[in-house]
Amino acid sequence: MRTGAKRKQSHIGTLLILATVFLGMFVSSIRVIKLRQESRELAITEQALVAELEEQNMETERLEKLEAYMKTRKYIEDVAKDKLNLVYPGEYVLKPNKSK
Repeated sequence: MRTGAKRKQSHIGTLLILATVFLGMFVSSIRVIKLRQESRELAITEQALVAELEEQNMETERLEKLEAYMKTRKYIEDVAKDKLNLVYPGEYVLKPNKSK
């Protein structure tokens, strides 16, 4: 009778070890799935941030060019003519007739 009881305990021990291994594998599989999903989400976020960075770099470049233009004499002349209606002596401004 003792050998039958030992075999039963041996089988129960083996089943407990197998159950523990399978539970560990199950938990690990779930974690891997979650990590892959997070990785995909982070890749999408990275792509969006790279696109936004490129847009911001282009806007920075545009503003730098505008700043450089605003420091020129041509800019001052353009503003004086367009906004203040100023002209050089001897220069005439022709405006279209808006009566039609």
